[in-house]
Amino acid sequence: MTNTTQIRPFRIDISQSELDDLRQRLTRARLPHVVPGTEGDWERGIAPRYLRELAEYWRDDFDWRAQEARLNAYDQFTTEIDGQTFHFFHVRSPEPQAIPLLITHGYPGSVVEFLELIGPLTDPRSHGGDPADAFHVVIPSLPGFGFSTPVASTGWELARTTEAFAELMSRLGYEKFVAQGGDVGAGVTGRLAALYPERVIATHVNSDQGMLGLVGEQLPMPGGLTVDELAGIEAAQGKWAQQKGYLVLQNTQPNAVAAALTDSPIAQLGWIAEKFQVWTDPARPEGAAVDRDLLLTNISIYWFTRSGASAAQFLWEAAHSGMDWVAPSGVPQGWAVFNTHPLMHRVMNPDGHIEHFTEYAEGGHFAAAEQPELFLADVRAFFRRYRG
Repeated sequence: MTNTTQIRPFRIDISQSELDDLRQRLTRARLPHVVPGTEGDWERGIAPRYLRELAEYWRDDFDWRAQEARLNAYDQFTTEIDGQTFHFFHVRSPEPQAIPLLITHGYPGSVVEFLELIGPLTDPRSHGGDPADAFHVVIPSLPGFGFSTPVASTGWELARTTEAFAELMSRLGYEKFVAQGGDVGAGVTGRLAALYPERVIATHVNSDQGMLGLVGEQLPMPGGLTVDELAGIEAAQGKWAQQKGYLVLQNTQPNAVAAALTDSPIAQLGWIAEKFQVWTDPARPEGAAVDRDLLLTNISIYWFTRSGASAAQFLWEAAHSGMDWVAPSGVPQGWAVFNTHPLMHRVMNPDGHIEHFTEYAEGGHFAAAEQPELFLADVRAFFRRYRG
């Protein structure tokens, strides 16, 4: 693994010309003709009415500079590992007993999801918490995502990313650490534990009932299911079949979608905003599960860094790597399931080997952004037993 080992301070500084270009593109955008009666229809992808309203807000009211300042309030760095530039937050706790925590995001998210948690995680004393729960926090951008761009070579997928993140923690002086992640981040977290059990103290992943749709496809089908339970799995599989078009395209023809996501902000907006609607808490009103400015900050980062295209390349590489997303290990693991389903425990923890398996009716796929207090409490509670 070749690298320069240098860690360089980093600040986000999008040029005014980039901001002007985005606004001009949004002003000139051609929205599709809407089939009468489908203005609010989410069965066909993003609802046209919501797309138009969100695009207008992005163009006229969204304040990128304010969001850029919020991001730059925390220490950020870049380093090169295996020829690839990696961007990451690294915020050390003032508490002497703090332990290192690596947090890995998923798709189509970014480091933005965890922004509001950095303070409570690193300095609980100042945020009404117990100083004994403090962490040194490291939040990297996956290769090809956000400011971990451009992609320097082919082959960046789950295994190579796992090795790079292990190297990153070593480079920061953390030989032992705990890890947390969801979606792609859950895969990285589990593989870190499998490959580096002597270094990873414990792992925590967040999930949601959408995982049920992957049973029999990317996850094993447990034995002994009843007729009703099998029917529940089949219903989840059917729902996933209607939602996975984005993944099929990126797994097979990433260059097709790359062109659209790089040249059209409307395409990038619709591609990501749809997932932040259908994968979040169904009990919340349209667009309300995640703060609108947070959503647009996330989408703006994809736009400015052209990482809609390179994130698609990551998913293509992962699909063609031949690796399973689940990597068993003996490292203690905890799960937090949001927007849960009665079958989640039965399917994901059939033998009870996951010692910490908490389920919440609220939230969804982007738990840290949707339910930050529940997410924070669960992370603290699980890792508390592995301090020292």
